[in-house]
This record gives sequence, C-alpha cells and structure tokens, in this order.
Amino acid sequence: MTENDKPDVAALSYEEARDELLRVVAELEQGSSTLEQSLALWERGEALAGRCEEWLIGAKARLDAARAAAE
Repeated sequence: MTENDKPDVAALSYEEARDELLRVVAELEQGSSTLEQSLALWERGEALAGRCEEWLIGAKARLDAARAAAE
C-alpha cells in the first residue's frame, strides 16, 4: 500500500488506527527502511497515535457524562 492509498487518519476507527500504529512501529523497529521512509512512517505513526488519543479522550468524556447523569 502506497502513502496515497492509506486512508485518512481522521476517518479511522480507534481499532483501525491502533492496528496500523502497531504495524508502523514494527516496521520502524525492523530498521530496514531508508531515512525518507522512516521519516514518513514516523509522521504517520504520530498522526495515528493522535487519532487514538482523540478516541480515548472522547470515550472518557462519554463515560464521565454517563456517570454524572447517573448521579
């Protein structure tokens, strides 16, 4: 899959972003990419981590709201 074929990070579910982030980390850990490829992977990984964090913050807000409504 080329860079242009990858889905927009903002459109990914938490699970999709997490799974792709795991693949990015594994590829970076292999150390077989060129510097340019490594930088592109790092940038994609940062975006994916940010997307996961957005989902988790949103989930926490929903849980907090549900708890507050139950009180």
